[in-house]
Amino acid sequence: MNSALERAVHPDPVYPRPDRDRSDRWTSLDGTWDLDIPGGTVPVTVPFAWETVASGVGRTWLERATYRRRITVPAEWAGARPVLCFGAVHHRAVVRVDGVVVAEHVGGYTAFEVDLDGVLAPGATGTLEVEVEAPADKRSIPHGKQRSIPRDDYDGVSFTPTSGIWQPVWLEARGRTYASRVVLRGDSLTGFDVTVDVAGDAPAGAVVTVEVTSGSDARERIELVADGTGAASGRVELAEPRLWGPADPHLYVLTVTSRSADGGASTAGGGSSSADGGAAAEPDRVAVTGGLRRLDRRGEHLYLNDERVYLRGVLDQGYWPESGLTAPDVGTLLADLRHARDLGYNLVRKHLKLEDPRWLHHADRTGMLVWAEPPAPSRFSAHAAASFEAQLRPMVERDGNHPSIVVWGLYNEEWGLDWDIPGSAARAAAAERAYDVLRALDDSRPIVENSGWAHVRTDLVDWHYYDEDPAAWAANVAGLADGTGEDFPVRLAPDFVAKKSLYGAADHPRTGVPILNSEYGAGFTSLERAWHLRWQTQELRRHDRFAGYVYTELADVEHEMAGLLDADRRPKDRGGLDPRDVNAETVLVVDLVPAAAGADLAVPEADLGLDVHVSHHGPAVVSGQVRAAWVPAGTPFDDAGEPLGVRSETVEAKPFELSPAVRVTVPPPGPVPSARLHLWLTDDGGVVRARTFVDAAPIEEPNRRGVRWE
Repeated sequence: MNSALERAVHPDPVYPRPDRDRSDRWTSLDGTWDLDIPGGTVPVTVPFAWETVASGVGRTWLERATYRRRITVPAEWAGARPVLCFGAVHHRAVVRVDGVVVAEHVGGYTAFEVDLDGVLAPGATGTLEVEVEAPADKRSIPHGKQRSIPRDDYDGVSFTPTSGIWQPVWLEARGRTYASRVVLRGDSLTGFDVTVDVAGDAPAGAVVTVEVTSGSDARERIELVADGTGAASGRVELAEPRLWGPADPHLYVLTVTSRSADGGASTAGGGSSSADGGAAAEPDRVAVTGGLRRLDRRGEHLYLNDERVYLRGVLDQGYWPESGLTAPDVGTLLADLRHARDLGYNLVRKHLKLEDPRWLHHADRTGMLVWAEPPAPSRFSAHAAASFEAQLRPMVERDGNHPSIVVWGLYNEEWGLDWDIPGSAARAAAAERAYDVLRALDDSRPIVENSGWAHVRTDLVDWHYYDEDPAAWAANVAGLADGTGEDFPVRLAPDFVAKKSLYGAADHPRTGVPILNSEYGAGFTSLERAWHLRWQTQELRRHDRFAGYVYTELADVEHEMAGLLDADRRPKDRGGLDPRDVNAETVLVVDLVPAAAGADLAVPEADLGLDVHVSHHGPAVVSGQVRAAWVPAGTPFDDAGEPLGVRSETVEAKPFELSPAVRVTVPPPGPVPSARLHLWLTDDGGVVRARTFVDAAPIEEPNRRGVRWE
């Protein structure tokens, strides 16, 4: 039995919200439920969408169904408030307990909860029903990459829909007066600004204590009093602040304790109050995780905690073959972050999906930077724009405390804006309004209002560009870098290529805003894709103006075979390329326009001279020599032969400045049909700091011999 199906018998034991921890009193409701569908009732495994194999149902284009199971509030929760929590249900959910509606929620990617106080008492058992509507026509609702009927205009890059309950469901106990929301912001780098919203019996005047219980020896502590609306805010200043970053992902745990002004002696008619024979009300406690970090924009550069940072990212869509948008188990979910790090990336762009909080918490713990973005509708209307904006508050409330999230994305490639921001004042206004809504909710992170092109109001000018021609790629990237070019070709359909501009407004600043790529990649076979990864990434590193890149993508999804890993997260044949060399802090940039995959240039018959630069994004100058060795074609560096007796002159690479070129001249490899030239930088201490290679083989097209830059 695979791990996804095992969850039908063994619900995942990992608490769904480790960043907002109440795991001392909770019970999972994942596992086997009944599902009423046309034709009868079938068993379904929660939390897997009913389209998936893992759900046990496997039904696509089912638009309505009702989940049902029995639930029991543990008797030991007497004196507490039981709260029913849903990670995500697509798209509209009506929740009933014993036939009584207790909640309605719209939005397939946002979390919601139901206070069951007065509905189901501790020790009592009731019937929980979740009636779900999941429209086949998703064009006007946020749905990301889910396929729609009628077909989306981007159906070719859409996948199996995700309907019904697809993130965890659980019960947890809270105090009679409890913290319903805790906001931590550590961007001052010396402490946390804290906001607590109190709910329950007596939120007005509630006493809220915030204490640092992990991450600091001093155990700093403040006490607040909620105002008449139940809101309390203050600041926890840290005696010896330790910052969060990729090299040292230090986290603090702040325990928030809430109690009514009278100490919880009185309760307000709850079914689990001490008046009903339960235990005396206890203070509510929740342990909230946060980190001290700040991402600044200084001109066209990005700084993390006052140090220059370059984003080396990979796009991750978070799909799995048998379980769709839901990982088959938590271990598999978290493993994707390890895969990204092992491939050399320091950022993951989680594409059009609000990912499971456990994934975000693991990113916090391991120091992976995250670009987070919600799903979008596919067609523009006032209703669609309002539905898109409605996600933003719950997105920030759930995920805003994560220090790993350093960029918020909004729309993607004008999806939901009819692919034409410049041609419509209303569509441009929708992108601007979404930016303003999100900025009002969170002013601590850069925001990208429409990822890809046609920017009208953004903190980062990002661009998506796919091209199979290495010469065209290099030329267009150079134009974007030096400002001589603002547009580039985008294939919107197999037979339709449009020119898209970085800017959707004539008055948008052309300088002074960080510019970076956020989607690229090319090639049909895995070897071709590895070739493009190597050469296209080096062209991005050639230009100091850029603040980073995001490669498409981490893993294959259904028919989309662009992943560095296959859909089961297995490595592909990359022809001896190690992506860690491509994505390293220090890389070599060769002045060469390659001819074809496996044949960057023809096998030389005389001495070969190559000009090589160093791109270095570390904190200090790197100095060394470029060395070279011919090896058999396809040989990875681990199997490299002895270095030739040739080396370049000493090259010095300053941080974030492409070095001058140094010439490396090597003799021909001899009478061989093909060969690989390994190139590497050895610093003055003998440490290898960067590696790349050039493949030599017969060129099939006489007019493409591999062009060396002059």
